[in-house]
Amino acid sequence: MRKAAFVYDKLMSAHVLRDDHVFKPSRLQLTYELLNSYGAFDGSKPVKPRTAEETDLILFHNPDYVSAVLDIGNGVDRRDALLEYNISHYGDNPPYNGMYEASALVVGASLTAADLVIRGKADVAFNISGGLHHAMPSRASGFCTFNDAAITIKHLVNRGYRVAYVDIDAHHGDGVQHAFYDSNEVLTISMHESGRYLFPGTGETDEIGRNLGKGYSVNLPLFPKTDDDIYLWAFREIVPPLIKAFKPDVLVTQLGCDTYYMDPLTDFMLTTDGYTSLVRELGQLSNKWVALGGGGYDMDAVIRLWTLAYGVMLEREWPDEIPADFRDKYGIKKLRDGDKPHVDEDMLTMARQFAKLGVDDIKHNVFPIHGLK
Repeated sequence: MRKAAFVYDKLMSAHVLRDDHVFKPSRLQLTYELLNSYGAFDGSKPVKPRTAEETDLILFHNPDYVSAVLDIGNGVDRRDALLEYNISHYGDNPPYNGMYEASALVVGASLTAADLVIRGKADVAFNISGGLHHAMPSRASGFCTFNDAAITIKHLVNRGYRVAYVDIDAHHGDGVQHAFYDSNEVLTISMHESGRYLFPGTGETDEIGRNLGKGYSVNLPLFPKTDDDIYLWAFREIVPPLIKAFKPDVLVTQLGCDTYYMDPLTDFMLTTDGYTSLVRELGQLSNKWVALGGGGYDMDAVIRLWTLAYGVMLEREWPDEIPADFRDKYGIKKLRDGDKPHVDEDMLTMARQFAKLGVDDIKHNVFPIHGLK
């Protein structure tokens, strides 16, 4: 039976980026509460995370940037940094009190998850606050201040582990790709809505790495309105063969759930069934699994999808009826979707064709590098 650990502390939900910001850390506390209502922690407790040290943060980030985030979060007037580091009161990445501590806690939680796995205390460890995959070495981006995924992978590589990273967020995992674009020690795979239609505008199939890293960055952009069947077909064509060929010691996944069909920022059409199938298949790819959260802007969907995901990790099937204590407090009645959303057949045809072109490109340009046909 698989040993699963849930890395969480209520402090992860205590900050607010901005009152009108779509990225709500409170979704983390609600996910914990729903899991607790289902009895996910009976006989165990969530593992409290450590806070990342500066030495952890500079595994990926520029020290000047780390220092600027600390200053800004402490209220120091750093107008120069607000512009230089893409932190803006009115943009995606606003300054807020305690932003350094909140961001360092996310990184520390991902590092805690990784250490639980490599020390044999868990087969899989889930940090729902993590997966902040857009942050760059000297720049905040896409609601992400510190890139916990890139830092955690570097932490593992520095300890001699071969790491594969699979990102199923609707947005391209550009910051993680940037961290390892020249490396053959890490395989990064990102499946996402095409950058032609969605932030950050990157992640085309021809972005395959360079120098020693050629063939170790893999991108499969997909068309708006991609549904469960198309996404799962594309996933199965690309991800399992590459993971098996690469033979990682540790799998790190970014489990953003903004692929859900009701997400307000994206255009995919995945359901609870499709998302759960993806998580289940990811879990079959490695005996050591570090799972991170990510995007998701329909609050009800995030809570339900990550609850289902942790059920997969625990190898437990939650009842569809939401436990009464949670239902009465928050009004969510069912864990899973009912009927599938309708998608126009013409859109599905375009999505299928788009997915096939991407799969064919990867098989032609990347597979041979890994000895695959």
